[in-house]
Amino acid sequence: MQLGVLVGFLLLLSSCSSKKYLAENEYILDRVYITSDSSNLAPTQFSGYLRQQPNVRWLSLIKVPLGIYLMSNPNSNNGFNRFLRRMGEAPVVYDTLLSERSRIRIKDAVFNMGYLHANVSCEKKITGHKTSLTYHIQPGNRYYINDIDVLVQDTLLIPILDSISSNTLIHKGMPFDANILNQERSRITRFLTENGYYYFNRDYIRYEIDTLANSNAAALTMIIGAEQSSDNSVIRPHQQYRVGKIAYNYDTYTQSPIRIKESTLKRHTSLKSGDIFKESNLSDTYSRINQLGAVAGTNIQIEKDPYDSSLVNANVIITPARLNSIQLSLEGTNTSGDLGVAASLTYQNRNLFHGSEVLSIKARTAFEDIKGLDGYADHNYFEYGIEAGLEFPDFIFPFLSKKIRNKTQAKTEFALMFASQNRPEFHRRVLTSTWRYKWNSKNPRQSHKFDLLDINYVFMPWISETFYDTYIKDPESRNAIIAYNYKNLFIVKMGYEYQYSSIGLGAPMGIYGEDAYRLRFAVETAGNFINGICSAFDTKINEDGQRTLFNIAYAQYAKLDFDISKSFRFSKRTSLAMHFALGIAYPYGNSNILPYEKRYFSGGANSVRGWSVRSLGPGSFLGNDGRIDFINQTGDVKLDMNVEFRSHLFWKFDGAVFIDAGNIWTLRDYKEQPGGQFKWNTCWEQIAVSYGMGIRLNLNYFLLRFDAGMKAINPAYQDRERHYPLFNPNFKRDFAFHFAVGLPF
Repeated sequence: MQLGVLVGFLLLLSSCSSKKYLAENEYILDRVYITSDSSNLAPTQFSGYLRQQPNVRWLSLIKVPLGIYLMSNPNSNNGFNRFLRRMGEAPVVYDTLLSERSRIRIKDAVFNMGYLHANVSCEKKITGHKTSLTYHIQPGNRYYINDIDVLVQDTLLIPILDSISSNTLIHKGMPFDANILNQERSRITRFLTENGYYYFNRDYIRYEIDTLANSNAAALTMIIGAEQSSDNSVIRPHQQYRVGKIAYNYDTYTQSPIRIKESTLKRHTSLKSGDIFKESNLSDTYSRINQLGAVAGTNIQIEKDPYDSSLVNANVIITPARLNSIQLSLEGTNTSGDLGVAASLTYQNRNLFHGSEVLSIKARTAFEDIKGLDGYADHNYFEYGIEAGLEFPDFIFPFLSKKIRNKTQAKTEFALMFASQNRPEFHRRVLTSTWRYKWNSKNPRQSHKFDLLDINYVFMPWISETFYDTYIKDPESRNAIIAYNYKNLFIVKMGYEYQYSSIGLGAPMGIYGEDAYRLRFAVETAGNFINGICSAFDTKINEDGQRTLFNIAYAQYAKLDFDISKSFRFSKRTSLAMHFALGIAYPYGNSNILPYEKRYFSGGANSVRGWSVRSLGPGSFLGNDGRIDFINQTGDVKLDMNVEFRSHLFWKFDGAVFIDAGNIWTLRDYKEQPGGQFKWNTCWEQIAVSYGMGIRLNLNYFLLRFDAGMKAINPAYQDRERHYPLFNPNFKRDFAFHFAVGLPF
C-alpha cells in the first residue's frame, strides 16, 4: 500500500504542467536520441557532446525533480516557492542554437575518429508543448594512414627526435584518429621539456592531411616548427636551457609571521642550479614545497637570465600558512546503538623550529549512555585522552648521511598519546608512542606510510566484581577472549601501508564522478623484536604460558589488509561503485588470541549494512549476551563485498541502492564463538547478504549519509525462514538504519 502511495505521488509530480513556465513558441525538451548508420559507432559514446539534455527522469520514467519545481508558483517569490525551485529542476526549454552546437560537436567528434566526410543531421519532432530531437550520424568511409612524413624545421632537433622515433604512436595502416595524433604531440612535447627545451609547447607541432581521390587512404605530414621572433620574421632554433639562479621570496600580500629556513626550502626544491631544466623537476618542486605544513601555496616564476641566454632563473614565491590554529569539533557517537557525544580541541603550530615542523596537541573527551547492562552500578561510558605529535618535513634516522636524507622525500612523525576509558564493567588506560615515516611518490596518486616503531601499553587498573566473577574467575564460564584482552598487555608493532587513487589522493570518488579506482594494502607484525629480546634474556613466563617484559605479556601476530574500490560512470548523474576488502590476522608465538584493538568486526555503515555495527558473525555465531557480544562478535578474518548504484536526485540530494555481502571468522576454534571458525568447505555458506537504499545530502565540502539496510541471507540461523529473510522479511528483526559522514567506499 505504501509503495502504491509513493508511486501515485511521483506520478502526480510528473503530471504537473510546465506550460506556465513557457513563453509563446517555446517548447520543453522532452527526449534526445542519437542514432548511427555504423555499428562501429555506438550512439552512447556521443552523449557527452550534447549541449542540452532533457530534464532528469528517475528510473528513466518519471521527471520527479521537474515536478517539484513545477509545484511552485511562478508569480510568487515567497520563501516556500523559492524552496521548491531550489529543490527541483527548472524545465529545459528547447534552444535551437544549442541544438546546432550539439550537432556540430558530434560531427567534429566523428571526424576526429577518421570519418572525414561524415554528416550529422538533427530532426525535430513537436508534440503539444514538448519537442524531441534525433541526431543521426552518417559517418561514410573511415580513412586510414598510408603514408607518413615528418618535417622538422629546427634541424638541431632531428637527432634528438630520432632517438625516440621508435616509440611513436603513429603507424602506417592505422585508422586516422585525431586523439592519437594529439597524444603523439604531447609525447614529443613532454620529451623535449624534460630535456631543457622549456619554451617548447605542443603548438609547435601541427599536421597536414591529404586524402587520395577515390580511396579511403590519407597521407599525413607532421610539421615540427622552429622558434620565431616576436614579429614572426626570423626563424631560429629552439634553445636548450639549464637552471640558473634560484631565489626564495614571500607573497607581499600576506602578513603571516612565518618565515621558513632557506635550507629547508632548498631541500624540497628539485630544481638545482646548473642542471638541465626538466619540467618534471618544476612540478615536483611545486608538490614538495606545497606539502610543507607552513606553506599555503607556491608560485614559481621562470624567467630567462638577462646575461646568459642558455639559463633560466626560478623565483619561488611562498604564501605562508597561518602559524597557529585552534580547532574545536563536536560529534555524535553511536556504538552498537548506544548514543553519545564527543568533543575534541586541537592546537597546531606549523613552524615550530622555523623549518616547517608541525606540532599538534589534541585533547578529546567522550560520553555514552550504555543500555542493556544489568548488575552494574554505573551505566555510563566516559573517555578522555590527549595526543601530541611532532612532524618533521625530512627523513630523520640516526647515523644517516645528509645526502641520503635530502634524497629521501619522506616526512618523519613522532607521536605520544594517552587515553583513559571508563566503562561500567572495567577501566582501561592506553599509552601509545609512534615513530612513523610518510611519503608520496612522484606520482601524486600514490602514498606510503611506514611505522618503524609503534608501542602500545594497555593497562587495566580496575575490573568490576560482577564482570570478573562472571567471565574471568569462574572456570566453567571463563571466557578466554575476555580473559586475554582484560589483562595488562604490550603491543610493539611495525607496519607498512600503500595507497593508490586514480583521481589523486584526498579527492572523493564522488556520487556520479569520473571512472576511478582506489587501492589500499597494509601489513603489520607485532612482537617479533621484543620476543627476541625476551627469549635471549629468558624472561619470566606467566601462568598462561606467555613470556613477559616487566611482568607484562606482549602480543605477537601478523596482519594483512587489502582493499579496492572501483566506480563506473554511466552519465553525469549516475555511476556504479564496487568494493572488495579482505583482512587476515594471525596470532602466533606468544599469543593465541588477537588483541581486541586488532580484531575485525562486521556490520555497520561501512560494512554489511543489514546489520548494526559489530553485530554480524563470526561465521554462524549468534550473539546472545548483550553485555559481552562486542567482544565475542569479533574475528581474525574479514570479507566485505559491496555494489552500490548512485544517482543524483534533485537539489543537493543523491540516492543509492546497494547490495552488501561479507562476514568475519576466527582462525582458531574458540568455545565462546561456536560456528565462528573459518573452514574452506563451509565459509561460503556463512556469507551474509543484505540490500537497501540510501539518501545522501551532498553539501560539497562534506556528505551526510542515511542508509537503510535489510537482511537477505542470515548465516546465524539454519531454518529456512530466518536464514533467508529476503523471502520472509521481518522489519523488526531484519532492518538496520545507519547515519554516517562520507561515502562508505
